[in-house]
Amino acid sequence: VTGGELTAVMGPSGSGKSTLMHILAGLDQPTAGDVWIADTKIGELNDTQLTKLRREHIGFIFQFFNLLPMLTAKENIVLPLSIAGKKPEAGWLEELTAAVGLNERLSHRPSELSGGQQQRVAIARALVSKPTVMFADEPTGNLDSRTSSEILALLRESVSTYGQTTVMVTHDAHAAAIADRILFLADGLIVKDLGPSNAHEILETLQEVTVR
Repeated sequence: VTGGELTAVMGPSGSGKSTLMHILAGLDQPTAGDVWIADTKIGELNDTQLTKLRREHIGFIFQFFNLLPMLTAKENIVLPLSIAGKKPEAGWLEELTAAVGLNERLSHRPSELSGGQQQRVAIARALVSKPTVMFADEPTGNLDSRTSSEILALLRESVSTYGQTTVMVTHDAHAAAIADRILFLADGLIVKDLGPSNAHEILETLQEVTVR
């Protein structure tokens, strides 16, 4: 994965998209090969070291937001730092919440937010610790098309503005079209590697790898 780029991962159901993401994030061990994050070979780490690495170097965005319902938006955003016993850098939290359009919603709990607003909280939470890499697992899978477009614009902006290395698993060609690189999986193998492409080109390629 190239630093400072957004890499999309696509493929038919059962092709290995989620497994690849779990391996890259250190949640599963590969049967062969090595995974390096921040100059660290993660296969050599114990559980405690892996937890520390994920906390310091990896951000996650999930399809179903995974916010804690009893916490406010602000408390959810800074949760990774709170767990690590850290405070956000001066000005960074304000800049981040402004970038994702949440300044007027920081005191609200998830139940008081729309799906799009909850995903904005999740994006800010993933970015707050300035991770080495951010993983997004179907980040628009639970959103309507208009809200999806807004969330995709935020993800693209995080890469373009902050140089945030991002890996996004998606089944949506329009989502993949914001990526700098699109990897297509089939039967656990990378069978196609595209540069920037439009949704039509991505759909055609996805159909090709699906009927292999």
